[in-house]
This record gives sequence, C-alpha cells and structure tokens, in this order.
Amino acid sequence: MSIPYLNRELSWIEFNQRVLNEALRDDLPLLERVKFLAITASNLDEFFQVRIGGLMLLRRSGRKTPDASGFTPAKNLAALRQRILKMSAEQYHLLTDTIVPALIKAGIHPLQPQDLSVAQAAQVAATFEDSIFPLLTPLAIDPIGAPPIVPALQVIVACRLLDPETQGVRQTLIPIPEILGRRVSVTNEGQGHSFILIEDLVAMHAGQLFPGETVTATTAFRVTRNGDIAVQEEDAIDLADEMEDVLSARRFADTVRLELRSDAPRDLTRIIQNVTSATPQEVYRVDGPPGLASFMELAFLSGFDHLRDTDWPAQNSPAITPGASMFDTIASNDVLLFHPYESFEPVLRLIEEAAEDPDVIAIKQVLYRTARKSRIIDALIKAAENGKHVTALVELKARFDEARNLDRADELQRAGAQIVYGVKGLKTHAKICLIVRRESGHLRRYVHLGTGNYNETTSKLYTDLSYLTCKPEYGNDASLFFNAVTGRSKLLRFQRLIPAPTAMKPSLLDLIAGEAERAKQGLPARIIAKVNSLQDPDIINALYKASQAGVEIRLNVRGICCLKPGDPKYSKNIEVVSVIDRFLEHARLFYFHQGGDAEVYISSADWMTRNLEKRVELMIPIEEAPLKRRLVRILEAYFQDNTQASRLLPNGSSQRIVRAKGQKAFRVQDYFYQRAKKSAKAREHERAMTFEPHVPAE
Repeated sequence: MSIPYLNRELSWIEFNQRVLNEALRDDLPLLERVKFLAITASNLDEFFQVRIGGLMLLRRSGRKTPDASGFTPAKNLAALRQRILKMSAEQYHLLTDTIVPALIKAGIHPLQPQDLSVAQAAQVAATFEDSIFPLLTPLAIDPIGAPPIVPALQVIVACRLLDPETQGVRQTLIPIPEILGRRVSVTNEGQGHSFILIEDLVAMHAGQLFPGETVTATTAFRVTRNGDIAVQEEDAIDLADEMEDVLSARRFADTVRLELRSDAPRDLTRIIQNVTSATPQEVYRVDGPPGLASFMELAFLSGFDHLRDTDWPAQNSPAITPGASMFDTIASNDVLLFHPYESFEPVLRLIEEAAEDPDVIAIKQVLYRTARKSRIIDALIKAAENGKHVTALVELKARFDEARNLDRADELQRAGAQIVYGVKGLKTHAKICLIVRRESGHLRRYVHLGTGNYNETTSKLYTDLSYLTCKPEYGNDASLFFNAVTGRSKLLRFQRLIPAPTAMKPSLLDLIAGEAERAKQGLPARIIAKVNSLQDPDIINALYKASQAGVEIRLNVRGICCLKPGDPKYSKNIEVVSVIDRFLEHARLFYFHQGGDAEVYISSADWMTRNLEKRVELMIPIEEAPLKRRLVRILEAYFQDNTQASRLLPNGSSQRIVRAKGQKAFRVQDYFYQRAKKSAKAREHERAMTFEPHVPAE
C-alpha cells in the first residue's frame, strides 16, 4: 500500500507562494515587498529551467509512469501550468495595482514613453544614442529560412516594420543585452527618482536601427529554456570542456516558457511563437513587463533606505577574541557560529591566516558556490603562491554557477593549487575545509564544517551553521574524506563524520527507527529537524512509522515537503512549519532524543533522495554539551514563531500561524539577532573590564 505523498513540484510552488505572501503584506516596507516579488520571479525562472524542463523531456520521451504522488509527467505539467498562471496573475496584479502606485507616492516614478516631458525625452534619446544603440544587434526574420536563435532570459523587443516605398511589412527582433540593466534613469526636476524600462526606450527609438523603414508596432517578450541539460560524463574526456559545452547549449535549448505581454499584436505574437518554437502550453501572457526578477535592482535603489528594513549587521561571536589567532581560538575550544547573526568573518580569517602562516603546510577545501569576488579563493591562491599544498575540490556541476567555478578553478591552477573537478556521477555538496599545521614538532589538523557554501555574499543573507574544531577524530575523518574524494576511493564510515551517499541515509533511518522503538516501549521519544526540503520516500515512510509508534516529530521545512501532515493514520504526531523572513533559512539541523542522551547533527544535506543518494555530503555530530544545548534551543525557537511562520496543511498548501489573542509576538529571526547583539555587547563589556597586567621592561 502506498504512503501519502504530496507532489514535489506543487509543494515547491506552495513554497514560492509563501514568498509571494511576503510581497503581498502591506505592513512590510515598500522596497522589501519589491524584493520579495523579484525573488518569486527569480525562483520561477530556475523552476522552469530545471523542473519544468525536466518534466517536458520526460513527457517527450513517452514516460507515462506516475511519480510517488501519482502524477504522470503530462498530468504534472498540466497541474503546474494552471497553478503558475494563477500565481503569475497574482504577481502582476500586485505590481500594477499596489506596488507601482505606492512607488509613485514614495517618489519613485516608473515612466511610460508618453509620460516624458520634452526635456526628459531629449535626455533619454541622448542616453540611447550614447550608451544603448551601439550595443544592440537586431535579428532579421526570414519567412522562408531558419528562424534566428534568440538568447534565453533576456528581454527582447519584437518590431513590425513597414517599407513606405514598397508597402512591404516584415518583423525583426532586438535582444537587449543584460549588461544594460533594466532601468534607465530619467532626469527628475522634483524630488525622488524617475526611470523608464529599457525595452520601452528601445521600442521608442527602434527606428534608428532600420533606416528607411517605419516601426508600426512593438512588443517585449522573454524566453526561458531548459537548463536541466545533463553532462555525459561517461563520454567526457575533460569535464571542464564538457561543462563549457553545456553552458553554451543551455542558452539555446528547448523553450520551456515564453513570457509575452497580453497586449502584444497578433502578428507579432505568431512570429514570436514561431521563432521560439513555443506551443500554446509554453506561452504565459503577462499584464506588464516580462521578467520581474530584474526588478530586484529597484529594491536596492540608493537614497530610499526609509523604504527598506533597518539593517541587521552581523555580530561578533563571543567565542572569538578580536585580533587573536584563529588557531589559538580553536585550539582552546570548539567554536559554533550561527550566521548571519554571527559574522562569517572568523571563517574567512581562518583561511586567510592559514595562507600566510609559515607553520601551515596544507589546505584542502570543497568549493561549491563561491562569491563573485571571493576572499576565500584569493586566500587559496595566496597560499599556493606561498608554497603551501593547496587542494581545491571544485564542483563544476553546481547548477548555474558552473561558469564562475570554471574561471576561478583556472586561476587556482595557475597559482599552483591542485584542482579536482568533483566526483564522477555525484555532485560534491559537502562544506568542509581542512588545514594542516605544524605545531611543536607534530601535525595538527584544524577543520571547518558547515551547512552553507564558502560564499561571503550569501553568508550575510542565508542562515547557516559553522563548526570549527581541531579534535583529532574530526581531523582524521577530514583527511580520510579528502583522500576518498580526490583518490576516487570509497567513502566508508568514519569515526565521527557521516558521509553521503554511503552512510548518511542508513544512519538517519536507524536514528528514526530508534526513536520509534523507544516510543513503542512507552519511553519518551522525540525528533526535531530543520531542512530546506523533505522529499525522500524512505525517510518520509520512516517518519510516518515513528509517528504511528507515538514519536513526537516537529519539522521545520523551508521549501519542498512531500510528507503529508495531519493524516490521522500516518502523521497525527507530526507538525510541519515553514519560516519565510528577511534571511533565507538554509541551515540543516537534526535532533534525536535517544532516551535522554540526545544526538544532535548539523549537515550539508537536505532530506532529499538527490542529497542522500546522489551527492557527496556530510552529517556532523556535535558532541560538546554547551554547543548541543545551544543547537537544541535554536531548533525549538523556530516552533515559537507566530509572525513569520506558516503551518503546512494536509492538502499541501500552508496557512500563516496567527498568534492567539493576548499572546506576545515572537519573530524567530529577530529573536536570534537580538540575542547575538546582546551576547556580543556583553562579551565586549567583559573584555573592557578585564585589566591586562603591566609587565615592566627589563
């Protein structure tokens, strides 16, 4: 008998709806609402490239086998289209009826061509002439020949042209390079900021590109293509070369969505559909500008801080003494950092210190997604130049970050670092850095293990956990881990670290079964877990069995959740909540009661089949009692949120948790920030009150 299982794709859409719900809130600052709206659009871009693209390939292959939720690819695509059309209508209704009027009221003026004064029209004409016209490359459409190939995820202006002499009509396309941005500033005689969208400006002056012809109609559109193009590793002699081919193919792969303005003229609509090979199922009519993801730049418009949330700067961890060596700090005590409330700076400092420290012999690190101007990669290059043995495992299959990873890997290699391009057949998603240092005639290993990427940009936006230790067992496991992934040997069970794809899933199933067994014996049994996604059928089945046995299970799942809560037979003891707030919830954290001797883990892996069976991941036990207690408090706090949390319902949708009458508001991210601030201040005060003894000079 099959177990209750919610559809993965529809569950993801419900997650995106929770993000959109933030944009719909009239109590949020205006530019925060713009930001959340842009995030929903960006999320959908990736969803179409990966999930819709994958489903379309399955449908085309003739696959009629239903997935775990009972949906065939065709049924899934039909259900998703209806749900996304509803979401798209909600996005544009919000933009047109709420956000644009509010922007105008706040002094931010999106202008249409007809709104421009004579002076403004002259100014934008000059901008077009100087900065835009030279970068445009129109594409002719030959009614007989092959259609032009248009790039993905770029706004494109389609034009109808009339030749006054011959009265001949033709159509042409003008792709707008992303480098130009979406907004063109317009001089504003009063206060505030005025702008025109670049596609409107290009449409106004498109005639300059076609001398002797008249532009009689224009419209803007945007195409999304399948980004789920597999690397044929078996045939690839050089994985880096193969990835470059994939990146090129992705820009011109099959159309999975055509965003087309609702007011597009019929003849241009027909031409655009033909050029993009979009069937009616791929066409999404929008009541406004296509490509709302690029409105993110508007959310960070300078001079309008009063329309944004107040800043929450990262605090100094009480465990880190400013100016002290990171090696001394870790040697004296294990360190646990909770980002972004506590600064990521100590992790950066550790690697930068290691690059310069004459006693450091080797640095080994996994790089999955790095910042554009990465201090970590700069430090690794410096370390290699300083003669240290640097090994960087660069994951080329980190989707949509492949190009950056290729570029930086080349730089590292030129500096003398040893580069390993992932593991055949698996993505390397573990977050681990090992530093080997010579101390008092012995080698000591320092390890950073985390839930987030080595990316100083996202470390300010994502909630993640870092664990820093020099315990011999962890250092030994780290060495074995790197030897296994670089030497292509088996990831066997280590002393402490629990790797995927070999040991993590069996360990989790054992831990869940252990709680179920205790519950059957009438003993207290409890599981609390925080993950980004819960999809693996075996884990879900194990949780159902534990719930049936009487285990109290509380799950904090940010995104996809295929487990059906509230089922009287399977999941009456399971609560699922999701928190959407100013920081993206990204930490993975698990607690098992274990008869009172709790086991607590942080992990790079979600509870998804791809993480547990198809990726190199790490689950890290935290054994220090104070650190364990802190992690349990963090987990429990998520279930107290009554301002930003939603409860997952049995039908897969979610409902915002509303606090009871008279109940005090509790916002978990604000709580963590205030605690970090208070702890940093208390530690600063303590240091100020500690007098350094004066040692007289001899």
